[in-house]
Amino acid sequence: MVIDPLLKQAQGVWETLAALPVSFPLAGGTHVVTSPASQLAPPSWAGIVVLGDSAIVTAPTDGAMQVLRRILTRVPTGSLTSPEAIQAVLPVSEVLGPAVLGYVSRADFRLVPADGSVERIAPGHQDLMTFVKSVPPEDAGESGMDEITSAAFVVRHGADVVAAAGFRAWPAQVAHLCVLTAPGERGRGLARKVASAAVVQALAEGLLPQWRARPTASRKVARALGFRELGSQLSLRLNQEELRLDDWPKGVTLSP
Repeated sequence: MVIDPLLKQAQGVWETLAALPVSFPLAGGTHVVTSPASQLAPPSWAGIVVLGDSAIVTAPTDGAMQVLRRILTRVPTGSLTSPEAIQAVLPVSEVLGPAVLGYVSRADFRLVPADGSVERIAPGHQDLMTFVKSVPPEDAGESGMDEITSAAFVVRHGADVVAAAGFRAWPAQVAHLCVLTAPGERGRGLARKVASAAVVQALAEGLLPQWRARPTASRKVARALGFRELGSQLSLRLNQEELRLDDWPKGVTLSP
């Protein structure tokens, strides 16, 4: 069996975030475990991560794990991060995602020359925070720019920051990329410039760049830089009252 080194490295990241011993099945399929401290999802939620043909799932309690194992190991791997597919077979109160997971190796990275327009400033710099507050809240939240731990790489229009990128240090030597462009400045290639500078910094520090995104435009930027979409992530807040019932899935025929 030929092993994709980048896929194996990405799987190792999420195995670490699961916060207890669990691995992506080598021959495909799904492993489900109980892990209250899992970082695959918010506290008390269930987390699903699919990478390649395999998946790992963490549940907040043993009871939830038993239901998820019974149901999700019979769901095709390709459907595990589809909210519609999961809500059809489980009592779900709320979902986050799905988000596509992209990664890039040093060999595959496609550098975008900064041509002197990209400036490096400190994380939390007043100009950066002013920029983050100036965009729609949903854009700011999606970007995560207010949580970066690296330097910020920015482009200005006059004195104002109009595009920025950086990364947040994650466990397992990961640089989680964060990118934000002002709505009126999009379509000019600024996201690629600042993101490229952030990836250069991440690789220089020996980190694995990770791009987690839902918007099509963001995914397009990642692909332009050489990121490969290796999988996806979905978080579930389960309805605990309904989860106690033993008749899930209700009236749904699952693939064997």
